[in-house]
Amino acid sequence: MKIALLGGSFNPPHIGHLFIARQVLDFTDTDEVWFLPNYGQSPPKPVATAEERLAMTKVLNLPKTRISMIEIDNKLDGETVHILPFLPKEHTFSFIIGSDQLPTLHLWLDWEKLITTIPFLVFPRYGYPNEPLYGGMKVINHELLIGSNISSTKIRDRVGEGLPIDQFVPKAVAEYIDSHSLYKTT
Repeated sequence: MKIALLGGSFNPPHIGHLFIARQVLDFTDTDEVWFLPNYGQSPPKPVATAEERLAMTKVLNLPKTRISMIEIDNKLDGETVHILPFLPKEHTFSFIIGSDQLPTLHLWLDWEKLITTIPFLVFPRYGYPNEPLYGGMKVINHELLIGSNISSTKIRDRVGEGLPIDQFVPKAVAEYIDSHSLYKTT
């Protein structure tokens, strides 16, 4: 089976993650997308706990997707290259990144090993060029592709400012954030 990994902090997960997963399934030969919430952050930054982020990620509901526990179960540090030994050998994997990650990919730990070991699917992000591209990278491109600039950072900032997030995250994620008082600045 061809699996595309969509990794990140999912701090919080939002409809942009669903947009990306749906369109990777629609416009590539991917059989499944696995959401891969990280355990640690590299570089470290304030995030909800791994348990909180996992609970929110579990409500992402889309056919042909699932949650991968590779990083959390193995308490990995958030460096993408460290997932490689844990990937099940019976599948073929690719890794999804947004074009916003391309300018700093060279700062990732062992990035050259990573891009020669696993193909990358690059999802266009508004305001970010699809470059630099390295060997083994493919930009997802289709006339029906729908992009967005929704980000977890903007969701957290909206919560901190007391603005609604209902249209940007699944209902259960908004309820979880509210009931656990996540991202509030006051």
